[in-house]
Formats: sequence, C-alpha cells, structure tokens
Amino acid sequence: MVDKIYNGEEFLGLIIRNNYSADGVSFFTDDNSPQQVAFMKHQKGKEILPHVHNSIKREIFYTSEVLLIKKGRLRVDFYSASKVYLESRVLVPGDVILLAGGGHGFQMLEEVEMIEVKQGPYLGEMDKVRFSAVESSELKLL
Repeated sequence: MVDKIYNGEEFLGLIIRNNYSADGVSFFTDDNSPQQVAFMKHQKGKEILPHVHNSIKREIFYTSEVLLIKKGRLRVDFYSASKVYLESRVLVPGDVILLAGGGHGFQMLEEVEMIEVKQGPYLGEMDKVRFSAVESSELKLL
C-alpha cells in the first residue's frame, strides 16, 4: 500500500496507494525531508487546535513534487540523477506520489487529471534539465 523507491541509497520517491488507511497520523518522510508527506485519519469529533506556523528560514537544494491522481492512469518512469532509466510504476485515481530524488518522466495511459504540489518559486527552464525518455521495449514495470 506504500511503495518506497530507491536507487541504492538514494531515495527517489514513494507511492501511497489509494487503498492505504491507518488510524491517526502516519508520516512517510523523515523530519529532514524538504517535503513532508503524511496520511491522516481522525474520528468524528477529533479537534486539531488552531495554529500558525513559525517563520523559519530553510534551505532547499532540490525541488520535490507531490502528485495526487484524481482521474485516469499514468505511468511514471524513474531515472537516476545521472539520467539512467531504473523502473516504472502505474498510478491510478487516488494514488499519491512523492518525487524526491533522481529523475522522472510520465506517460499518460488515459486522460489524466492530477494535482501537483512542489516548492517554489518556479524558475521555468532553469528549474530542470530535460532528456530523452526510455524506449518502451526497455520498460521495467513493477
């Protein structure tokens, strides 16, 4: 229900499948991760007290992304930071993916609607390096 993807020691990302459920708060990222991702399930009547977040300067060296698949199916291809293809996974509605390291590409298998959350500000083409996708004959679908 939760797939963690690694290239050796490098954490590339995680997929929280649409059928994941657990009581309380479950964090999937460690405290040092620049993008924090958790699942929360609370019973009726549970109260979370109002709060504000403190202004704290943080340094972020890599843009991570969180995608929520609302509609359709897509294939995500994982690459090492040196642009070597590693493996692929299929995402379906309700799945959430954190892309935290290495490279990635997507192939829409159906019409897709998704929500993306990432750190800003966005710097356009300065933000990324594009490269050629893996050939379909080389896919390793897990």
